[in-house]
Amino acid sequence: MRCFAALLLFAALIPAQNVQTATLANGMKVIIQEDHNIPNVAMYFFYKIGSRNERPGITGISHFFEHMMFNGAKKYGPKQFDNEMEKAGGNNNASTSQDLTTYTDWFPSSALELMFDMESDRIRDLALEPKMVASERGVVYSERRSSVDNNNFGILHEQLQAAAFIAHPYHWPVIGWPSDIEAWTQQDLQDYFAIGYAPNNCTMVVVGDVTVARVMELAKKYIEPIPRHDPPPPVRTQEPEQLGERRIVVKKAAQLPIQMIAFHVPEAKNPDAAVLDLISVLLSGGQSSRLYKRMVDEEPLALSVNGGAGDALDPTLFTFTIQPRSGVDPAKTEKVLYEELARLQTTEISPRELQKVKNQFLAAHYGSLKTIAGRASLLGHYEVIFGDYNKAFTMVKEFEAFTAADIQRVAKKYFTEKNRTVATLIPEGK
Repeated sequence: MRCFAALLLFAALIPAQNVQTATLANGMKVIIQEDHNIPNVAMYFFYKIGSRNERPGITGISHFFEHMMFNGAKKYGPKQFDNEMEKAGGNNNASTSQDLTTYTDWFPSSALELMFDMESDRIRDLALEPKMVASERGVVYSERRSSVDNNNFGILHEQLQAAAFIAHPYHWPVIGWPSDIEAWTQQDLQDYFAIGYAPNNCTMVVVGDVTVARVMELAKKYIEPIPRHDPPPPVRTQEPEQLGERRIVVKKAAQLPIQMIAFHVPEAKNPDAAVLDLISVLLSGGQSSRLYKRMVDEEPLALSVNGGAGDALDPTLFTFTIQPRSGVDPAKTEKVLYEELARLQTTEISPRELQKVKNQFLAAHYGSLKTIAGRASLLGHYEVIFGDYNKAFTMVKEFEAFTAADIQRVAKKYFTEKNRTVATLIPEGK
């Protein structure tokens, strides 16, 4: 309880009150938080487009644009974005998920106007030059080979997703199917860029050594003149209820088997999703978690075990990943997992264990808020996924209210036999 009280105190000290928001005339949402402790800035762009917005024939195209956005526009040519940023003392990255594509910039505050200039250039005038498209297509295909085709965890996870989702766009992988990567046309790229990377489909977050007035001045100068476009069409397809267990077996050269067992769970906005976050920590959050102690430490049956869902715009999966030890039958580790889930469903956890899990989760959350990069990430994440950046600062109250009965209820609701998909990789050959 003393630890939880310290977390509450720390949460109160986080400067949530100086967050300012605005919406530009072209529809881009801007979130700004001043923090003058160090002379640096974190600028994040959250585009509400990911693999869920794709369709058969163009899967993987969101991830492709993650690469292309660094390959030249009208003012700053190929590779200049990285070069200019590094000369100014900055760094950048990007990521693509099922729901979002995020571009991240970290730089000294002296480079603020340069970053607005470069970001506006690639939002407005990204070059889709055929030779560069062909080159980057090869890079993406190579990434697929290394992260999926030649990666046992990657290929098993892809098969699991495809089996667990039969209708919803979460069915296909973020990196795309091989035939689609080979077949995107120039028109596909132009059409997708217009809807996905328009300012009205983006939330910009700026945290660090800035002033609200200066950020808005630059946003109006560089970003606001960029025209808006029609947003991506809404995702209408809903995954039907699963009516029975599904099983996938992958036979592949490997030293050890791998298991992935997934259960359908609700989207991030559903109140049960937060309870599932606590269950994730309870079962596999560190060496004192139930599954780690049972499977890795005490018996031992596995080299590693973890489980969780992550925040998603649509109903998603809570997936357990287990690496059985050499000589251990995967049926044994699967049986132990179900025993621990049944224990969770039939016996309320103790007040002490519940408090420990809350402390672990909230400590990690508020630890992220200590840095400008962490705050920029969480502010944008909560704004886009939940529709309210304030949740990054107020969620402690929500977690404080959860009870042992909530955990038991949610475990009973989702961790059922007919709601699960089981994927197992069986070693075959050398």
